[in-house]
Amino acid sequence: MKHIPVLKDEALRLLNIKPDGIYLDFTLGRAGHSKEILKRLTTGKLIAFDLDKDAIKESKVILDKISHNYEIIHSNYCDFDKYVKSQVDGILIDLGVSSPQFDDPSRGFSYKVDAPLDMRMNLDYKVTAKELVNSLSVNELTKILREYGEEKDAFKIANNIIKSRPINTTFELVNVIKKSKSNKELNKKGHPAKQTFQALRIAVNDELNSLAIALPKALRALKKDGRLVIITFHSLEDRIVKQAFNKVSKVIGNRNDDYKLPSENKIEYALLNKSIIVAGSEELIYNPRSKSAKLRGIKKL
Repeated sequence: MKHIPVLKDEALRLLNIKPDGIYLDFTLGRAGHSKEILKRLTTGKLIAFDLDKDAIKESKVILDKISHNYEIIHSNYCDFDKYVKSQVDGILIDLGVSSPQFDDPSRGFSYKVDAPLDMRMNLDYKVTAKELVNSLSVNELTKILREYGEEKDAFKIANNIIKSRPINTTFELVNVIKKSKSNKELNKKGHPAKQTFQALRIAVNDELNSLAIALPKALRALKKDGRLVIITFHSLEDRIVKQAFNKVSKVIGNRNDDYKLPSENKIEYALLNKSIIVAGSEELIYNPRSKSAKLRGIKKL
């Protein structure tokens, strides 16, 4: 269940770490990116956030071997401003599920292993995927699958979920999904349950809302030349990030929203890469999960 950080070198290059800087890792995971940030700090400090207590426990062991110039906070990253009051030199957000979470059958994230339907990143949360699947109406389930999974068979799957209740395990849900799809769809490349599992995971952990809340606060938290670097894994996340970055790096229309600038004609941020950065052929070989990753960065002028 080893975690390999995605686009590590590219993300660190965009962060342009200063040895005396203050850096936030919004998604600690198993410290894949955090340990690389910490290695580059001397008098600086790393502050990392995660919802998973197991991840925090394991990461402390890793980071202690490097330096003690760090702090880990058990919280949703969208609430970072409750803990960090000063401006910072850089922020990294590596979205999605870490490999140990995905590969641990007991967590119920994977459609490839039979396990209780859970999908909670924070085990203190009360609502699991099992509860959503067994309690929501057909319209509510359809909306989740359509909006968060971009699943075109959303209504069929939702309707069959209702008919098949109770659904308690990942494989029980996979079977319902397969019964809801045509042979043509089942023969397509990729697992037929991928989009439904993505949608339920996003709903359980309120992932897109957390990202939307955090982005404007993260942009405001940057010092001059501070960098915000984000790795996304599906189009919904990437669209939110792209739109947020474009809003503050270009003079476009009325800015009467969360990203409001002091002046219509003053741009405070610059994109670090105009085209998305994706994994190279070498990384795709040793880390296949990097295939869908997209990297974007922005800095405060």
